[in-house]
Amino acid sequence: MEQTIFYILAAAAVLATVLAITEKHPVHAILFLVTSLFSMATIFYLLMAPLVAAFEVILYAGAIMVLFLFVIMMLDLGHPEKGLAPHWKEWLPAAVLSGISIASLVLVIVSRHAAPAAPAAMPTIREVAVRLFQEHGLAVELISLQLLFALVGALYLGRQAKSGDSK
Repeated sequence: MEQTIFYILAAAAVLATVLAITEKHPVHAILFLVTSLFSMATIFYLLMAPLVAAFEVILYAGAIMVLFLFVIMMLDLGHPEKGLAPHWKEWLPAAVLSGISIASLVLVIVSRHAAPAAPAAMPTIREVAVRLFQEHGLAVELISLQLLFALVGALYLGRQAKSGDSK
């Protein structure tokens, strides 16, 4: 059963990612990407990695997607006031993929509680943090610098576009 759920979630993640890449409206693309990230988090939970699943939701689906939305709003790429209200057919793919992810997560949680497995030695959050910053400290710093550069670049492009409009 878990293998079937894994394949369903993997297909949902791939489909949501493809839709995120091909979507023309940036806000819709971010919603598809968040759906893909939630599917991946459920897959990590299914693979007995709840801490990685929590990181996936908190860091990627939470913080980074909010940063992307901030940049899109700041650059004024999405013009919701110029468009019409979306038709239900436009929301159907995101709703179906989100429903699949949520239903799979509920099914995995219910099946795990029904048949408890032998507890594995889980590292504490302190151990994960120490290992992350000791062994991968440079990678963490490089990623934070990339996010900072992306934000500064978006600010620069946003100010340049606004000053170009006034000429």
